[in-house]
Amino acid sequence: MTSRTFQYIAPRSIGVACAALSLVALAACEKTTPEPEKVTAAASPAPPPSQTAPPSPPETTKPPEPPQPAQIPAPTDVGKPPADAKKTASGLATKVLTKGTGKDKPKAEDKVKVHYSGWTKDGKMFDSSVARGQPAVFGVGQVIKGWTEALQLMVVGEKRRLWIPAALAYGEQAGMGAPAGDLTFDVELLEIMQAPKPPEVPKDVKAAPKDAKKTASGLSYKVLKKGTGKDHPTAASRVTVHYSGWTTDGKMFDSSVMRGEPTSFPLGGVIKGWTEGVQLMTVGEKTRFWIPAELAYGEKPMRPGAPSGMLVFDIELISFQ
Repeated sequence: MTSRTFQYIAPRSIGVACAALSLVALAACEKTTPEPEKVTAAASPAPPPSQTAPPSPPETTKPPEPPQPAQIPAPTDVGKPPADAKKTASGLATKVLTKGTGKDKPKAEDKVKVHYSGWTKDGKMFDSSVARGQPAVFGVGQVIKGWTEALQLMVVGEKRRLWIPAALAYGEQAGMGAPAGDLTFDVELLEIMQAPKPPEVPKDVKAAPKDAKKTASGLSYKVLKKGTGKDHPTAASRVTVHYSGWTTDGKMFDSSVMRGEPTSFPLGGVIKGWTEGVQLMTVGEKTRFWIPAELAYGEKPMRPGAPSGMLVFDIELISFQ
């Protein structure tokens, strides 16, 4: 998926580069997202001399404008859903434009491939995978609320029009270049990529067992699988890991395993329990950590959506540098 696609669809409150990252990695991403490099254009080479020099163009002549992406015409009902549109309890309105050929519907943890175009209420197109000629792929649960809800109503091959209220999109005062207010999308579901089965909830999720080791900070841990490496990362290292996290009642709140791809981030930019714990590991090792609230997000997290209290993580260290 292109960065532009993520800018308009995926992030709810974070930057483009951080859109796909999880809670534990988000702090690192916010700290380390690089500024774009400034590029100084090289001087154009002089044209080869010719026997008969062409006349100089008038000073008022402008170079041709670069080609613009094709604009997809706005639907006639872009500003308001018609009477035959179906409305959900959240305020989302949808209408099936083309019936699908599939039977299964995606779940929040699945990934999907879609074609789409989006307009503001006044008919201005702000994004379109159709215009780019490339479908978008992303997690159903990683996008704005209106998309997450609507996609779970669809089957493969179906094309549906969505009227998404501002509260389920980017809000009335959207930032970071995202469109504000109510939005209208035409979405075609091309493919569902089902997520892997969720990891089993640890039997000792409520409290660290007696054979777990405990550090001076209060962090408890137990090695589940020994590593093949000898060196340990430092707080300055960038690590690549697979992980799953649960609250003490056994609810999984995040998992790179479920997303089907490991996560990389600077170790010094995440929660304290991770910074300390991963430094105890070697490459190939899988360890369970019981992280007290003061080393995680606290009993009353300031970050919206962050889990509270003690957290349990299974972490596998894949590599570091």
